[in-house]
Amino acid sequence: MAAGRVAAGKRTAAARGAWICFLDETGQSLRPPKGRTWAHRGRTPIVAVSARRSPRVAIIGLLCLRPGHRPRLLYRLRVHRGRRGEPKGVTPSDLTGLLRAAHHQLPGKITVVWDNLPAHHAALTRTFVEHHADWLDVAWLPAYAPELNPVESLWAYLKTGTLANLAAHGLDHLIHVIRTAIKRLQYRPDLLAGFLTGTGLQLEPPQLVTSRVQRQ
Repeated sequence: MAAGRVAAGKRTAAARGAWICFLDETGQSLRPPKGRTWAHRGRTPIVAVSARRSPRVAIIGLLCLRPGHRPRLLYRLRVHRGRRGEPKGVTPSDLTGLLRAAHHQLPGKITVVWDNLPAHHAALTRTFVEHHADWLDVAWLPAYAPELNPVESLWAYLKTGTLANLAAHGLDHLIHVIRTAIKRLQYRPDLLAGFLTGTGLQLEPPQLVTSRVQRQ
């Protein structure tokens, strides 16, 4: 039923000739995700990192797909340097800014698919969607169904690869690594399409093929 709900929204988007854009957020501090590595037997590898936990980078990813077009990946960073009163996570203004950028870069209408994060329900976000209904539509993912969002797989790809065991020299170094890794993904349309394949969803419903049987 969960997949059916998303599929229904995608069929509507396909009928409008819209881009289907999956959106998701993640974050990364100076403490890297743990990854597998090689070491001599009996010697546990140790990665020295900063003990400060306050600095953090929040990332919004927008994976946009449309039949007959190259997949596009857009993103926006929210940097928290540990200052008092500074937002630690994604804000509604970050979301609307990214959607506005997508509108300028992608020809046609957009259907954004996202979960029930509070920022997605914020008054600023709702107002933005309502005021731009001529090109923007929203489809909601079911609760507790991250497997239906290909951006989740994209985050996993980064955190088990480039970011795994990363001993960042500081917050600016971490930001540089994240930007570089995402830029590389932007030039890998095959990989971006593969993230969607991993969800089991399809951009286009399978077509029924019929053939005539010749009479003997």
